[in-house]
Amino acid sequence: MSNVINVPLGTRSYAIHIGAGLLPQLGLLTAQALRGRACLLVTDSHVSQIYGEFAAASLRAAGFSVSRAVVPAGEASKCGEQLFALYNAAKQAGLDRTGIVVALGGGVVGDLAGFLAATWLRGVAFVQVPTTLLAMVDSSVGGKTGIDLPSGKNLVGAFHQPSLVVADLATLETLPPREIRAGMAEVVKYGAIRDTQLFQALEKLATTFSKAWKIPSEIIARCCAIKADVVANDEREETGLRAILNFGHTLGHAIEKATGYGRILHGEAVAIGMVAAARLSTKLTGLPDADATRLEALLTKLELPVRAPGLAWPELRAAMKLDKKSQGGIPRFVLLKKLGEAVTGCVVPEDVLQEVAHGLGE
Repeated sequence: MSNVINVPLGTRSYAIHIGAGLLPQLGLLTAQALRGRACLLVTDSHVSQIYGEFAAASLRAAGFSVSRAVVPAGEASKCGEQLFALYNAAKQAGLDRTGIVVALGGGVVGDLAGFLAATWLRGVAFVQVPTTLLAMVDSSVGGKTGIDLPSGKNLVGAFHQPSLVVADLATLETLPPREIRAGMAEVVKYGAIRDTQLFQALEKLATTFSKAWKIPSEIIARCCAIKADVVANDEREETGLRAILNFGHTLGHAIEKATGYGRILHGEAVAIGMVAAARLSTKLTGLPDADATRLEALLTKLELPVRAPGLAWPELRAAMKLDKKSQGGIPRFVLLKKLGEAVTGCVVPEDVLQEVAHGLGE
């Protein structure tokens, strides 16, 4: 049994299928959503060994002509070199404007393959098949695609909605605990910015989470539903609503860059960033100290980092200057008024920002 969540975007609307054992249905679900036959399956070197042929076989059984492109696992593959290699793979696969790109993997594969789909022949259809918790609840939904540059994360990209998302929860069973924990940071984010009941459910889950490393499908579905609602109301960040999804990301992205992409996982950096944003919120937007304490306590129980010792402030500040949300070199933060209510576009005084950032290194 699976949950189906719709992302209502007019002619670009699509369904998110969430459930265990969905990968064998990938071909059938894709055939129901799209008419094209030529398919380029993009995955990484780790996921390819476990699920690559399984996914390809499902697509072939549904009548698709499948070519496979494999990139090295890791954040470093979200780059121009791998993108241009994928353009060549798309050409070799005979992908015309009816072709389909299928992204099988985590957030790196989804962002990279999505940007390939957005730019190949000025845009072809693509399907997201997330295999990590972080990708399932966040990056596979909403149509943000892109690559990193040496100077910053996600600086080159495009909005390009998938035509279908297929999240097979069984794929989470092959993830190491660290990857599950990193994904939980994005789950906590949804509770912090939009849903206090979800936050409370996570506080209960955290008491036993490290023993099982499993997350109920209802929680994953709730996260997807929250993101679907936000995206439906502000697809391209024109009203400011969608920016709430960046809670914890301004400093989080800076930490990723300052430490060298990959040493601290995205979700781990976001966890640290959320703690910093909560501290800023107590100073600037009226977040009760008790709420900031609850957020930090939850992340700690989920075995996520809440400090980043040894980080140099000049490097962090330089990285924040290049953040996509910065204007005139001044970063804009998502802060909280209370748990479940976020505010966007917040300018933080430099002395306050530096004080909080230094506190993270203690």
